[in-house]
Amino acid sequence: MYEYGYWKVVAINSLLFIIFAFSFTRPRRVRDWRTFGTFSAFIVALFTEMYGFPLTIYLLSGWLGSRYPGLDPFSHQAGHLWYTVLGLTGDPHGMILHQISEWMIWGGLIFLAITWRFLYQAQRQGVVATTGPYRYVRHPQYIAFIAILAGFVLQWPTVITVLMFPILTAMYIRLAKLEENEALVMFGDEYAKYMKKTPAFWPIPVKKDLLKKA
Repeated sequence: MYEYGYWKVVAINSLLFIIFAFSFTRPRRVRDWRTFGTFSAFIVALFTEMYGFPLTIYLLSGWLGSRYPGLDPFSHQAGHLWYTVLGLTGDPHGMILHQISEWMIWGGLIFLAITWRFLYQAQRQGVVATTGPYRYVRHPQYIAFIAILAGFVLQWPTVITVLMFPILTAMYIRLAKLEENEALVMFGDEYAKYMKKTPAFWPIPVKKDLLKKA
């Protein structure tokens, strides 16, 4: 059964995620557009293989056919590669890995929306964002994006997205460092102190005595 070719679904899903990402990133510089463009390419590639044409399944059809003779390589279920490789039965959407991926994707989207509220307020006031998620990490918005991308790779791994994921992660880390250099120029010692007491990506408890001194 060929359960692909839903190009309208590909277009709608791609546009929804791309527009959502654009509304939060608001790219201005060339580097911002480059990162946003790579993210958009990741999303298009993902939904193209999820609903349009299963390129990865096609490339692996020989291996899948020999290892799993009863598998229909062009069924939608076959696209859940972790489900297939682990030899699981039943509905792949009920698999724990699929559920974790859903938590990562939707949790990342919600976290991104929450994060943007605090960043937007700080930008309007012309101060360093240190409240909300920014109290615990300096770049919660990029943590959200990386979580969303990781969730998609976990849910529907493809050759293209698996290769793009580490590239995008590296781009977000580099973008964060560039933005920090600009923040140091703009806010000086205030941001330098913030950097000393707040980790970049991995959240750790903030000591109360540090908050009192800030």
